[in-house]
Amino acid sequence: MGASVVFGCSFVAFGPALALCLLTMAGDPLRVLTLVAGKPSALLTSSSSMSGLFFGIISGLFSIINILADSIGPGTVGIHGDSPYYFITSAFLIMALVFLHTFRGTIFFSACEKRHYWKLALAIVSHLVISGLTFLNPCYEARLIPIFLITICRGVGAFFTAGGSLSNILACLSCREKEDGHVMVYSELQLPVGDR
Repeated sequence: MGASVVFGCSFVAFGPALALCLLTMAGDPLRVLTLVAGKPSALLTSSSSMSGLFFGIISGLFSIINILADSIGPGTVGIHGDSPYYFITSAFLIMALVFLHTFRGTIFFSACEKRHYWKLALAIVSHLVISGLTFLNPCYEARLIPIFLITICRGVGAFFTAGGSLSNILACLSCREKEDGHVMVYSELQLPVGDR
């Protein structure tokens, strides 16, 4: 059971983040190289989301190593009244934290650039609330509900911060053609009119 737990939890924790990385960032490796090299990128939102995603993945790797180290002993999690769902709930928690780092990076950098201090405070408070919820160790399953609700709210906020709109979502879902004959894809977010 040890190998199946390790691979299953790893795929749950990092599968969506890997898919996000491959779908949005792997198409433009030059942006990834400029981010890794530490040079400023042309678009703050793309570099902030990339840095948030990479920071989330690295943070998740450290977390899952600590959690999966519990699976090799000594002892077995779940024998003395612990939750038998410890590993799978921890994997879902790491997945949420990876996305939260991504969303928080987008919102945080935009708030710093535009001097929206209330968004900056909201990003910090949401980080503290999520960190506080992880201390609810006996309630493994119950802590996932508010964490995923906060993750969804932060994701919506990051989407609109990055220039997304409801019309972009509808156009993406309809796969309608643009005027130049190209099909609009998910990554063609437009900057708000005031920021151009």
